Amino acid sequence: MAVAIAALALILLMLAAYRGMSVILMAPLLAMLAVFLTDPAAVPTAFSGLFMDKVATFLKLYFPVFLLGALFGKLVEISGFSRAIVTAVIGFVGAERAIPAIMIVTALLTYGGVSVFVAVFAVYPFAAEMFRRADIPKRLVPATIGLGALTFTMDALPGTPQIQNVIPASFFGTTAWAAPVLGMIGSVVIAAAGLAYLNWRRRSMAAAGEGYGAPETLVNEPDRQEEAVTVHPLVALLPLLVVGLGNLALTLLIPRITGGAEEVSIRLAGLPEPVTAKVTQQAALWAVEGALLMGIATILIFAFPVVARRFAEGAKAAVGGALLAGMNTAVEYGFGGVIAALPGFLVVKDALKAVPNPLINEAITVTTLAGITGSASGGLSIALAAMADQFVAAGDAAGIPREVLHRVASMASGGMDSLPHNGAVITLLAVTGLTHRQAYKDIFALTLIKTMTVFVVIAVYYLTGLV
Repeated sequence: MAVAIAALALILLMLAAYRGMSVILMAPLLAMLAVFLTDPAAVPTAFSGLFMDKVATFLKLYFPVFLLGALFGKLVEISGFSRAIVTAVIGFVGAERAIPAIMIVTALLTYGGVSVFVAVFAVYPFAAEMFRRADIPKRLVPATIGLGALTFTMDALPGTPQIQNVIPASFFGTTAWAAPVLGMIGSVVIAAAGLAYLNWRRRSMAAAGEGYGAPETLVNEPDRQEEAVTVHPLVALLPLLVVGLGNLALTLLIPRITGGAEEVSIRLAGLPEPVTAKVTQQAALWAVEGALLMGIATILIFAFPVVARRFAEGAKAAVGGALLAGMNTAVEYGFGGVIAALPGFLVVKDALKAVPNPLINEAITVTTLAGITGSASGGLSIALAAMADQFVAAGDAAGIPREVLHRVASMASGGMDSLPHNGAVITLLAVTGLTHRQAYKDIFALTLIKTMTVFVVIAVYYLTGLV
């Protein structure tokens, strides 16, 4: 019965997300339902002392990353830098190579710090135009954008500032650059296998006589892109390079500034006690936040007149998007904290210990919870909040570096998360004007490729010892 209660809460949250209900509303309600079915008298304390405490902890740590990432992405868009990058890549690879071109463009944007949602809106008009000219079925557009945004640049490529690569750092005391060799290997495998699959699908559809699609049957077709690009592509790429290099530089510099201390304290005259921050928990976050600030400053330097005209409007949109994304993930983190405290989850946790290999155990746990919640960051947060100590202890006993634990957890979170109820998937289909029936099959194929790649990376580590 205890396991059934925990499973019921998770399944209902999945169904709620699938039906389009607000996770911000449903997560606390379903968490408290699980508590009520376990111990009705514990509901008020569990809500205030456990659920809300977890929500506040998550927002304190990660909301600045959501906010700065959303603002950076919006400024890349309104400055015209994203349009310049897209146009330059298309001109370089040619319109006939639409699938790799769109993957490259989307990967550049997301690895540079642009949020997945902003990248979708920025790239879709150009993807649709390229696919139409090459007569590639439009229903491959979501999977192509997803390959660039939802796979290797989200959690495998070392140094990516996406939240799925930042969250494990605070649990394992690592950085966003953890296990760079394994991350690069995983990225190459995912990109190569994904492109091979999508090109095979393109050839199969062409052989069956399927083209882009009849205009009268298509929805949300973008306007023709006639606006001239006035920004040099190298200038447009500069903020993305600044974020990536700034992240690396700050990752190396912060420990030196703090003298290698595990925590730092400052005294402020108005406070009776010193303020303390744990460097091991915060260093990766500080590095990403500082790098995003550098990227924002770079955009303002090169495109201030353009950005100034739309800054107020763009900042409001960015703040709204950051609040929604941050709260969605925070309540899932709170939900996970409550479920992790229930007897049923303890039974599941003990059962997972039956998987003897620490890395396989971690991969299965994280990707399963990400799939259930429909969120890579949510599932990752739930798994690490409940079981990070167990993963660390098992890894230390087996001599596995924590950097490897970081990379496996991060990559596993982006595996089965992209089930039909995933928010990014729903947004991607809505923007492109396609349905799950039309386009989800190819997204799911990429989901399987991504999931299997995690185990390829684990095998590479055991065979070679590479980190």
